[in-house]
Amino acid sequence: MFHTTIQPRVSETDGVGHINNTTIPVWFEAAREPIFRLFMPNLSFNDWRMIIVNMNVDYLAQVYYGKPVEIVTWVKKIGNTSFVLEEELTQEGRTCAKGTATYINFNQTTQKPEPIPPDLRSQLKQHQKQR
Repeated sequence: MFHTTIQPRVSETDGVGHINNTTIPVWFEAAREPIFRLFMPNLSFNDWRMIIVNMNVDYLAQVYYGKPVEIVTWVKKIGNTSFVLEEELTQEGRTCAKGTATYINFNQTTQKPEPIPPDLRSQLKQHQKQR
């Protein structure tokens, strides 16, 4: 599992006083950087292999400015060319949002998905949640 701390910004706060719902998917993506680095260690867009094909977010409680949030990201499922991530955002011990994201290992040159190589599959397995 990966743990990321994010400090909410004033600009992310909406007119009703909580963090805008459009911000949460952006924070979830920011918390995926360690997984991006597994596939593209230098994060070069020339070598980019991870293409998102599905994302879902459940909003469970409001998130507020001035209090850090913790995001935990783990691998839920690994397929042949794709994998599913689960994410959970908490603030002050309260779960505020949960989500999933499905990525495919994509070859930009051929414009086709490719099997996840064994070494990457092994690294992804290290980040599966123990149930």
